[in-house]
Amino acid sequence: MQVHILNIDMDNEFIITLQFLISRLERISADSVVAHRASGIRGAILRALEQSETGNFPSEKHVKYLIDMGYSLLQKAAGEIGR
Repeated sequence: MQVHILNIDMDNEFIITLQFLISRLERISADSVVAHRASGIRGAILRALEQSETGNFPSEKHVKYLIDMGYSLLQKAAGEIGR
């Protein structure tokens, strides 16, 4: 199994997406069922970005997982609004 490591420039699309998710995940209400999980994923995204800045790049697989989880939590939180 080959694990892809993000290069020194960390794909700009990933960075933009991760920054978007950080800003949206922090807006989830503390009363939300997914608030605690969103906080954890947000922290993991922040750590991944910090690591990339120091040259310790997260794997592409890990970054994609964080993106998938971030969007999933945003969908769940949005679903709560309509209730």
